[in-house]
Amino acid sequence: MKVDVKGMSERLARDPSVSDYEVWRALKTLDNELYQIETHRRPIPIDLVFARAILRRAQEARGWA
Repeated sequence: MKVDVKGMSERLARDPSVSDYEVWRALKTLDNELYQIETHRRPIPIDLVFARAILRRAQEARGWA
């Protein structure tokens, strides 16, 4: 499985239909989910790791980080 984190995050950052708040809220929700997974000592799905990377890079590209 190959995930283009850079490309996906750049497209998300430039998408005018997605607000800064929506990116921030999605990242916050994802961080909370990852915290719950870690707290219960469950394996972390790699898709969630990629999703967090995409959202963080998009947030940085939008000038939030």
